[in-house]
Amino acid sequence: MSDNSKKVLGLGGLVALVVGAMIGTGVFDLPKNMAEGAGGLAIIIAWVITAIGMVALGYSFVNLSNRRPELDGGVFSYARAGFGEFWGFSNAWAYWLSALLGNVTYAVALLSAINYFMPKNIQLFHGAGPTILGIIVVSAVLWLVHILILGGVKSATMVNVVVTIAKAIPLILFAICVVIFFHFDQFSANFLGGLKTISWAVDVGKVPSILNQVKSTMMATVWSFIGIEGAVLFSSRARNKKDVGKATIIGLLSVVFLYVIFTIGSLGVMSQADIGAIQSFPATAVILEHMVGSWGAAIINVGVIISIAGAWLAWTLFGAETPYLAAQQGLFPAAFGKTNKRDTPVLSLVVSNVIVQVFLVLIYFAMDAYKFGYTMCSSAILLPYAFSAFYQVKYMWQNKEIPKGRVVQIIIGVVASVYALWLFYGAGLAYMAFTCLLFIPGVVIFIYDRIKQGNKIIMKAYEWVFAVALCALGVYGLVAVLTNASLGLFSGF
Repeated sequence: MSDNSKKVLGLGGLVALVVGAMIGTGVFDLPKNMAEGAGGLAIIIAWVITAIGMVALGYSFVNLSNRRPELDGGVFSYARAGFGEFWGFSNAWAYWLSALLGNVTYAVALLSAINYFMPKNIQLFHGAGPTILGIIVVSAVLWLVHILILGGVKSATMVNVVVTIAKAIPLILFAICVVIFFHFDQFSANFLGGLKTISWAVDVGKVPSILNQVKSTMMATVWSFIGIEGAVLFSSRARNKKDVGKATIIGLLSVVFLYVIFTIGSLGVMSQADIGAIQSFPATAVILEHMVGSWGAAIINVGVIISIAGAWLAWTLFGAETPYLAAQQGLFPAAFGKTNKRDTPVLSLVVSNVIVQVFLVLIYFAMDAYKFGYTMCSSAILLPYAFSAFYQVKYMWQNKEIPKGRVVQIIIGVVASVYALWLFYGAGLAYMAFTCLLFIPGVVIFIYDRIKQGNKIIMKAYEWVFAVALCALGVYGLVAVLTNASLGLFSGF
């Protein structure tokens, strides 16, 4: 990756990748996802926690990218450098899963948005999931994106820049409208989320405490910020390494500002109960229609379609790049590291999209396809986020010769680490168990590859303990899904 001809991304392209990945579909349903279980006070607290945690995580990415520029793979490269081969592989596998599940979620959102414009006798989406016709449509989109990326990473990212600019228009319109139509009396009525007085840790009847309200928002906030590391993942293709850090912070701060306006502003326009009860995706279409009429819903749905074009493209790039970079570092089979004449990792791209295709069929059985997709995607990415934060602490702690800012960087790493652990707690057992099920093939592949390479020591003792525990939790997830017990993720099995 040292060839200058491969360093095709400038600051604008990197920022577009970060913003394009983060602002996918999450923002369009974010008011509902937050209001389902939280009032104004809890949402404000959630954003304070999220802003602090994500900024700390973002600065960790920037610091590590600047100090360890040779770690081109970012996220999982940090796990490998700090904690060994197995942890590096596990983080690469988790990040790959997250990218693939993200595209599945975008497929669901795309169908719902297109369905808004379809005649009633031709439906792509019904209830909480796609129809068979819908699955055929998004499958076609999947392979069209595949063909575009085969044309080269540079051309694909140029398209992403254009799409990122285009989708900003309906988002800005929604933000302006919620500011104009905001009523403080409406917001104050939603402030405690159904509580008559503030209860911080103990539920009051069927109304969750402020703590549980905050917890209910965590996976939605993570889903909305996934992509923060996008510039780091493509650092090997950046013309200037310093642009990686700039792109990460510019993208992060821009998105935080937009998300706060969307969620807090919406509670000043409609009641929490009405927002939380919205059945159709995207919720922002219903809210904007409430403010300005049916043309508002149409504009939002067009925005969703445009937004998904960028996010799907960005995450297909991420999904193909991850096994490619992992193979270059010896974590994945070497075949994933091969590229075509346009520098596109063909096998990685093909395998990734075949897996997405399988998931697209599977979501036909999901009880709530969109929530299933974004929660699974968010659960999978927690591991690489956590290990990036852990490595930030370890690297800065061990390198005592760093003369300036070392203590501050350690504090930033600790804050990011605590935030990551909080997210594991917020994810809950159900989705973490099903996510672990998807790790089992990865553990098998890792063990097989290590044996094939002739390694006498496959894993250290504590790594075996982790691997066995992870597989056991995955088996629990499988049993729970097949028996429809506790998880309730699928129907018809």
